[in-house]
Amino acid sequence: MRRAIAITLAGALALLLAGNGLVMLLAGRWWYGAVPGVIETGPFNPHFVKDIGAAYVVSGAGFAAFAWRPAGMWPALAASTAFLTLHACVHLADAATSATGGQDLVRDFGGVFAPALIGIALSVTSIRPQELAHA
Repeated sequence: MRRAIAITLAGALALLLAGNGLVMLLAGRWWYGAVPGVIETGPFNPHFVKDIGAAYVVSGAGFAAFAWRPAGMWPALAASTAFLTLHACVHLADAATSATGGQDLVRDFGGVFAPALIGIALSVTSIRPQELAHA
């Protein structure tokens, strides 16, 4: 049962993350205006949006690889989770210096923090003791 939940969560994140990244790559200006809070980060920079979109596509691919082969694709899951976690840390740091920090954290929870937390949970619960012994 736990394996089925992990595969389902990883697959759902794969679709959401890669989908978001593709929209950023292909319709960056629309994405920039459509996602709450993004406009407040500064003027639209198409190169920057595409860079982050590419990272989201790669992160989604890592979750897809893990959903496809959980036993052998833990490194892909860990790398994807690392990006999401660092991205969440950037948002935390920005919120700490913002007058609207608390509101920003609430606004960003579903799109930034929840995926990172899910990735962390999947990464931690997918490590087997025998794998740690060979590390």
